[in-house]
Amino acid sequence: MYRFLLTRQWLITMLIALLLIPATIKLGFWQLHRHEARVARNELIGKALTAGPVPFDTLSAAPGFAVPKDLTWRTVTAAGQYDPAHEFVVRKRTDSSGDTIGYFVITPLKLADGKGSILVNRGWVASGNGATEYPAVPAAPTGEVSLTGRMRADETSGSGIKDRAGLPDRQFNLINTEQQAKETGATLLGGYLELTATTPAPADQPELIPEPNHSDIGPHMAYAIQWWLFTAMIPVGVWVLARREAKDRAKQAAEAEVAVEAVPAA
Repeated sequence: MYRFLLTRQWLITMLIALLLIPATIKLGFWQLHRHEARVARNELIGKALTAGPVPFDTLSAAPGFAVPKDLTWRTVTAAGQYDPAHEFVVRKRTDSSGDTIGYFVITPLKLADGKGSILVNRGWVASGNGATEYPAVPAAPTGEVSLTGRMRADETSGSGIKDRAGLPDRQFNLINTEQQAKETGATLLGGYLELTATTPAPADQPELIPEPNHSDIGPHMAYAIQWWLFTAMIPVGVWVLARREAKDRAKQAAEAEVAVEAVPAA
């Protein structure tokens, strides 16, 4: 009844099914690992954000210091005076809604303890009238200030952000302490502070950057389940098709037999 399974057409069909099963299983595990990585990232960010604040200069070192993952997003503090002469903006950054492209404003802060300076991302501002024009930026507070923010690692071209030379004056594509140390000759600590609060509070300031979303786990687990359901459906689908063809062949054979019997004898 099922001898047709040995035909070329059905052998190819079953071979494709056999190849699809391990592929869909692997795709399901790939999505599962992405889910686990997302959950681990969210837990790491949440732990860093809720940890007690520590001085920035107790965590960082020389320019280019690679901020460890467990310190990224850590709440940090710093005190000193802004250095507006070496302020710059970072291009192609979006506001808190993610809809409008503008600039991040980066102003060095000379630490009160004399250990050097740190880069402070004071927030987002809108673009000017053109890409070559320096945007309107609220002036950094003068005098001694105390800052609270989030510890961030230097940006590099390896992180997916394209860097290029020949940009307008005081405009860059990256927040990178090695790049700025070469540019200005200043003694900078690696990493940078993403500002959340200033004391005393300024009258005007760029739009502060919201904390990262660390509650959304994404759709990866659902995708993993879908791939595994598809895996289970492959043999079921082959079986259903085989049963249907077997019934069709049996029906055709029965009809042919009836037709033969209906032919009158000579």
